[in-house]
Amino acid sequence: MDHATHASVAPPPAEGRRPAPARPRPGGRRASLRRTAAGQWAAWAFLAPVVVYLLVFYAYPLYRNVELSLRDYTVRSFVRGDAPFTGVANYAKVLGDPTFGPALWHTVVFTLASLVLQFTIGLALAVFFVKNFPLSATLRALFLVPWLLPLIVSSSTWSWMLDSESGVVNAALAVFGVEPVHWLTSPDWSLWSVIIANVWIGIPFNLVVLYSGLQAIDPAVYEAAELDGATGWRRFRYVTFPLLRPVSAITLLLGLVYTLKVFDIIWIMTRGGPSESSTTFATWSYRLGFGNLLPEFGRGAAVGNLLIVAALVFGLIYIRVQRRQALA
Repeated sequence: MDHATHASVAPPPAEGRRPAPARPRPGGRRASLRRTAAGQWAAWAFLAPVVVYLLVFYAYPLYRNVELSLRDYTVRSFVRGDAPFTGVANYAKVLGDPTFGPALWHTVVFTLASLVLQFTIGLALAVFFVKNFPLSATLRALFLVPWLLPLIVSSSTWSWMLDSESGVVNAALAVFGVEPVHWLTSPDWSLWSVIIANVWIGIPFNLVVLYSGLQAIDPAVYEAAELDGATGWRRFRYVTFPLLRPVSAITLLLGLVYTLKVFDIIWIMTRGGPSESSTTFATWSYRLGFGNLLPEFGRGAAVGNLLIVAALVFGLIYIRVQRRQALA
């Protein structure tokens, strides 16, 4: 072996000795840090519009509403911006107001009745439409019409239909010999009138979401259930409904948040009357702030904040239940 060959062959490492680690290239760490920083700036750039949107349209209005509820605002002080700080006095006035109890009860009844009826009818229609049949797509599209119409149109239509003298509902009841019902002018029926209208408007949302959830269920699960002898009601109870539970939970939560703040339907149809028989927190808040010659902005904001707290409480309950189900 000549000298050149001998010089090119490296001696084997000694036994038990590890080879020396490769030295990092000059500037490699700095380049990696620059790439990481650039990626973080890019991420913040994409998030910036969302953050600005949330601050402008959610955080600031919420702060402003809380600030309104903690001061004694009149029209003059609202314009001048020198309303005195009153702490929780507005909340104390709201809780002690004779309207608070009936408004709370009407809000609970309106919300729960609307949720139960919307979800039940929407689920029944979703199960009905999940089986393809002629004109099923056309019928589903027709069921979406109440959801697509502006609320003022839907509410005005129901006001005309439920009119005591010229309404089509009383005309239909008269065919069967039923006496005219004072849907909008009777304290016994006004709340149920707005519930009926709200249910009609909310059914399409429940139908669409639940129908999508049913289509996501693997048909093989139904085949296995049929082999085990589960058909009809048993298949729905032990297969369909449990697998539809996550979709049902989010449907009910969104419906709850939406129904709590319903104002248009009630105000257009009954204005919260007669004798406050259909007044809810949403209509009461509006009437306090804008429905009087001497508006009470602080009390109206306080009632609105109570609605926000109720929605947040139910939202947190939903998140907690979802986490427990995920860990189970």
